[in-house]
Amino acid sequence: MEAAKQLQFTSPSFGMRLKSMLGVDFYRLFHTPLFYIFLVIAAIIPAMVFGSSGMDSTGAAVQLYTNTWQMVASQTPLYVVNDIGEYANMNMVFIFGGIMVSIFIGHDYRSGYVKQLFTTHAKKQDYMMSKTLTCAFAMACMCLTYLLGTVVSGLMMGASFEANMGSLLLAILGKMVMSLGWASLYTFLNVVFRRYFGISVALSFFFGTGILIIGAAAVLGNSPLLNLFLYGSSVNACLNSNGITLLTCIAVSAAWAVIYNLVGTLLLKKSDVY
Repeated sequence: MEAAKQLQFTSPSFGMRLKSMLGVDFYRLFHTPLFYIFLVIAAIIPAMVFGSSGMDSTGAAVQLYTNTWQMVASQTPLYVVNDIGEYANMNMVFIFGGIMVSIFIGHDYRSGYVKQLFTTHAKKQDYMMSKTLTCAFAMACMCLTYLLGTVVSGLMMGASFEANMGSLLLAILGKMVMSLGWASLYTFLNVVFRRYFGISVALSFFFGTGILIIGAAAVLGNSPLLNLFLYGSSVNACLNSNGITLLTCIAVSAAWAVIYNLVGTLLLKKSDVY
């Protein structure tokens, strides 16, 4: 008589759970208008800024940018800005990206989807990491459409394209890498204030503008210590970037992603997620 085969039930591994969560989140991302709307917004921003004008010391109107790549990053790290021309570059993607993340994650709670999710199989750490990675991808894509919008606007305005292409590429990569850190911050904020959508949006906008770092820079000056923070490293990815700049962006972005995911997971485990 053959021995009866015993059925063994094993819990799915972390990798399998995360893959499943990412599949759901990316499906939602690609099948809702939200993602594409913000891609278009990112592409339009450069045209709007290029069409603006500043004033010189005599009060006469002048074009904000003469070089296209100033729309991507400042020439040097400028933590203290004097005018909109020094502030308006690819870092603006992270402001609008924060709003997108708030809407994307907020829908989980407003629709009741999160209740079903945590009731069935999902673990808190899987949720945090999946949202972070999905939103980081979305913001990195926004950086690309922003870059496309910058090139088109520069061509239309007849601006110069002169630059050190190596440093420019490192600056672009650095800012795209920072998408991970920013996404983790916004995911964390939306988990903490999950019942208060307006507060989540307001705080995401507040941190995205870098007001705290700009204020600290007004006291400390352009200190390298500011590069330890998300906005500081984003600013540090400038048109004079080198390999160290990119490595700093990678390290800072990854470190904050770990911190925000760990703390966010802990808070989710200790509170009523609904």
